[in-house]
Amino acid sequence: MNDTTHYYNQHAGQFIADTLHVDMEPLYQRFLRHLPAGARVLDAGCGAGRDALAFQQRGYQVSAFDASQALADHASRLLGQTVPVQRFDEVDEVERYDGIWACASLLHVPTAEMPSNFQALWQALKPGGVLYCSFKRGKGERDRNGRHFTDADEDQVRVWTRELPGLAGLEYWFTEDQRPDREEQWLNCLLHKGTRQLITGGDDNPFLPHLCSSIHRADAIDMAVAFIKHTGLRLLLPDLQAALDREAAGRRPARIRILTSDYLDITDPKALRALMLLQEQGAQVRVYQSLGGSFHLKAYLFAGSQDSDAHWG
Repeated sequence: MNDTTHYYNQHAGQFIADTLHVDMEPLYQRFLRHLPAGARVLDAGCGAGRDALAFQQRGYQVSAFDASQALADHASRLLGQTVPVQRFDEVDEVERYDGIWACASLLHVPTAEMPSNFQALWQALKPGGVLYCSFKRGKGERDRNGRHFTDADEDQVRVWTRELPGLAGLEYWFTEDQRPDREEQWLNCLLHKGTRQLITGGDDNPFLPHLCSSIHRADAIDMAVAFIKHTGLRLLLPDLQAALDREAAGRRPARIRILTSDYLDITDPKALRALMLLQEQGAQVRVYQSLGGSFHLKAYLFAGSQDSDAHWG
């Protein structure tokens, strides 16, 4: 056990009282906007469990861990599930999580160990996923009141993460500490893991998570398929409905257009009823009458923007 972990075990009560009710909503929105409905999220270094609980209450599948036994015990009670005692470098999962949240936790890792800790978390992140982390803005390492801190600026984070395979984007922004009587500034980072160029399907690279993630990120969604079965459509409905109802997240509803047909009479009535409900929510739905001719489209087109200046499709 290092000094920092010992500190949190000894002062867990005060730390929980100081942090449990801090308003993190703006940071949640910045992180969650990249995740599909029901995504799997890891709270890495969860502390009292405040953020893991917020994600759990929003319907995400949440796992969490912390290096402090006292804090892990509190988070276990708060979440109603076991929160193991674990360090970042002990994470050995592979492409399991859509999002990893490391809020004010990696900052206790010595700078020499930071690249390997990022690598462990990165390996656990799915292609197309995002990793959030935050550091006190500054440079260098220091020990304060029994805890080790590694401060960071944008250049330092680039050094720590430059060897991460598939790093597709790195966002930075600064925020003020939300706790009373604190004047510190925080460096917030979002690391985007690129998707594979070719999605082949199968257990090792299923298509559905990529499809759901694209729906969640996109501002414009176009689907053209020869037929629709309810068994398949129901897997996309939560994300399509969420894309049409984004006001709570501070985003405009997505423009959704869906084209299908009566080709071979495969499209079933239950699927058509679900499409009608989507249309009532604002989607544009059309059914092409094939009249016995061939109609075998299968296309999914997505377009969006990143903070209104970088467009993708």
